[in-house]
Amino acid sequence: MMQSTGPEPALAAGEDPRRYAQILTAVYDATMTGGKSPARPREVIGDSWRRLQTLGIDPELGNPAETQMDVSDLELSRRESGLFDILDDLARGLESVVQDGDNILVVADRHGRVLWRSGSTAVLDRADDLGFVEGANWAEDSVGTNAIGTALVSRRAVQIFSAEHYVRSHHSWTCAGAPIRDPRTGQVLGAIDVSGPAKTVHPTTIALVDAVARLAESQLREIHRSTLDRLRSVAAPMLARLQSPALAVDANGWVAAVESVALRNRILLPEDLATGRFWLPTLGVCDFEPLPGGWLVRPAGPADSSVADSGNTTRIRIDLRNSQKPRIEVRSEVGEWTHEPTPRHAEILYLLATRRQGRTAAQMATDLFGDDGRAITVRAEMSRLRKHLAGIISTQPYRLDESATVEVITPSDMSRLLPHSSAPAIRAARG
Repeated sequence: MMQSTGPEPALAAGEDPRRYAQILTAVYDATMTGGKSPARPREVIGDSWRRLQTLGIDPELGNPAETQMDVSDLELSRRESGLFDILDDLARGLESVVQDGDNILVVADRHGRVLWRSGSTAVLDRADDLGFVEGANWAEDSVGTNAIGTALVSRRAVQIFSAEHYVRSHHSWTCAGAPIRDPRTGQVLGAIDVSGPAKTVHPTTIALVDAVARLAESQLREIHRSTLDRLRSVAAPMLARLQSPALAVDANGWVAAVESVALRNRILLPEDLATGRFWLPTLGVCDFEPLPGGWLVRPAGPADSSVADSGNTTRIRIDLRNSQKPRIEVRSEVGEWTHEPTPRHAEILYLLATRRQGRTAAQMATDLFGDDGRAITVRAEMSRLRKHLAGIISTQPYRLDESATVEVITPSDMSRLLPHSSAPAIRAARG
């Protein structure tokens, strides 16, 4: 079959699904047993089957070693997937396909883990029987050829019908899935999928799923643009005062503002970036200072490129006197910026400021909840906090920038420290 320029439906318009399912079954049986096949599977299906046979995946069982993640791991995966902000857009875009009650809508992360699903009780119950549930791994090397896993491997929209599924127990289903890419990095964030009984197969479903995935990427692009605008509003006054070459970039290196530097859209940032001096391929030696949601990048001039850290220190001031409006101020030689943390994040900042050696996730869970088993919850909170305070908080263990000067301002009456907090460590600090 010739490869089409757009998403290729599993079933041609006007083709009889029952007859085609019979042909696919014959092709499947012959392929899996090494017999003579009456026809060739579609290219995307044939490629998938060969990958799975090479891996030794059992077409009768899939990979039984795969297990579901627990609730706390699932919530962390949702928050860190990069898909949380577009979930409503995905659901609205495919509402017409799901509302008839025959199909299930699924969103998976880049590893093929099911993060969200929605549909009628009847179709969800059928999906339960296959293990098609939230937290389950539907990567191709786990459950065989399917629209989620195969879309992630092939990096394109795919529709899988009946016996095109590698695992025999899935033959009564049809599914259409498309990858969703991060416009900031070009990397795949996950996949969206519509699945249902094989009788619901329709050639136009894959085109709709692919279109919704592309619209979701457009929404992510708008979110990124808004993030850069916020970073620009903070950085522009700083750059104007510097009167020396500098850039403000987000955590992925996208440029929000420049001063006396050749305009560019993006720079390649080093891994494990922190406050300090690093070498960049296009700019040479640069000093990095944290900004809310990004970095201030200052190319070192010829006169100071050989000089060690000039001693300019970032100053972090955590003001907890007003329990209703806790505040963190970050100051450096180029300016200052502020952020109002949530009550939970205020607790974390106090603990990090008073425990400069750092805290592991388990230790922080004990500090906050009195239960070191809630480390996953801590990681989710730290992930959210570090989006606001890039460069201020390091990991392994969690700690404030070791080179920074940190000041904590507490109420004169320590019994009024974060009075609404029930965290054991905060209660202990109240004395």
